Amino acid sequence: MQALLEQLLEAVRAGQAVASTALVETRGATPQKAGAPMLVFADGSQFGTLGGGCVEAEVKRRALRLLDAGARELMTFQLDSDYGWDDGLICGGRMKMLVDPLRPGDDLAYFERWLGELRAGRACTEAVVLDSEKSAGGTPADRFLLDAQGTILSQRASGTLPDLTNVLRPLSQRPRPYVQSGVSFLPFLKRCRLVIVGAGHVGQKVADLAGQCDFDVWVVDDREEYCNSARFPAAKRLIVGPIDAALSGLAIDSETYCLIVTRGHNHDEEALYHLAETQAAYVGLIGSQRKIKLIFEDLLADGISRDALENVYAPLGLEIGSQTVPEIAISITAELVAHRNLGGIPARYRDRNYLVKAKDSAASEAASQISCDSQ
Repeated sequence: MQALLEQLLEAVRAGQAVASTALVETRGATPQKAGAPMLVFADGSQFGTLGGGCVEAEVKRRALRLLDAGARELMTFQLDSDYGWDDGLICGGRMKMLVDPLRPGDDLAYFERWLGELRAGRACTEAVVLDSEKSAGGTPADRFLLDAQGTILSQRASGTLPDLTNVLRPLSQRPRPYVQSGVSFLPFLKRCRLVIVGAGHVGQKVADLAGQCDFDVWVVDDREEYCNSARFPAAKRLIVGPIDAALSGLAIDSETYCLIVTRGHNHDEEALYHLAETQAAYVGLIGSQRKIKLIFEDLLADGISRDALENVYAPLGLEIGSQTVPEIAISITAELVAHRNLGGIPARYRDRNYLVKAKDSAASEAASQISCDSQ
């Protein structure tokens, strides 16, 4: 979303007209879910997608018309024979779109404030009025930007939004987009920090994938030739230095995720020593079950509590039979996303005995070998 807002502001400031569109409500089976945004430019090009197919083409056609009219509009599409036959989208669902045209000289304060909130990593919610009778206020297609407490930060509206704090779901619970009291709520959640200890091939690939999944990535390694902006262009912070020194003073809070994917047993153990008893939401350790067992035994002898070690995800990653660096990175990133979005790993993945048996296999050994040889 941040990239889309940057594109929008850049275009309008450069004298280009652009329509901001968003999928604000879905019912039944649809090719895209609520919250999907798209920009439509005056030349017919676009940034983002609302799901493709005939519906997207029709939204673009109407958006281009509205660039001349200059009025916001809500559009509803039923995925039946009118919209979907050619693309195989006859699934009976319904999609409601918001189209908001912007022209050079228009007030951009709403989008500037929204971008500022996202850049600062703060959670916010966009509220779009769909039905003024149900919402007891506002006008259909009115847009309001709310902070985590429900306070209005900015608005593009002709009406007044009523007090909706009683229906605004806590952002700390990472809600999905929803409609209530005639208003579509589109949450934009606070970004979690991901500390990756180990700048080798696995760490690099995870950083790339996790960054695309809205984690703010920090990388720790004692080798500058690995831990640098060329290898981690999207990292928010790069920390080069001895692992002991780097982690001992690092602030780790309850919204921080930590991965240990260093190049060797000793570095892994050193990192886990500093991270196991922190407030981190998640601590994961790569490697075979044998290596993990040895590290845990050493740390117990060093005074790290058994309870803390039992909370470590080791071996980390969902079991997908990973063999290569990209596959291992996908399994790790999937576990991070599941933990963040679902408040923990689903029960079917949390049986530690199952994980031990499943991962003490060729895939686990492959991860360990890659960790040792390639990082």
